[in-house]
Amino acid sequence: MLNINKVKKVYLACGATDLRRNIDGLSLIVKTQFKLDPFETALFVFCNKQMNKIKILHFDEGFWLYYYRLENGKLKWPINKDEAIKVNLEELSWILKGYEVRTQSKFKSVTSKNYY
Repeated sequence: MLNINKVKKVYLACGATDLRRNIDGLSLIVKTQFKLDPFETALFVFCNKQMNKIKILHFDEGFWLYYYRLENGKLKWPINKDEAIKVNLEELSWILKGYEVRTQSKFKSVTSKNYY
């Protein structure tokens, strides 16, 4: 049964991934390239080169493989291939809606000015 309520971490595989890979292929990427455990209660998210398709690998008493395809537009996907960025579920939903989370802070810092 689908249960993402237990998920506490989301990892984005930066850059493009060949989405022809299945569960075993994506698990191998998680293990070898990112040095993470694919059996962790987390979502591992991969995007294609055109930035319009996503696959999500999820382990919950067995592996789940979710597939998401945009009909129009592109995702604002992190480009840096050297690291998997950890985001939360809310930030993942922002990415799926087209918002960008590549920057360190999603909000501009506010500086106070003395008007006295």
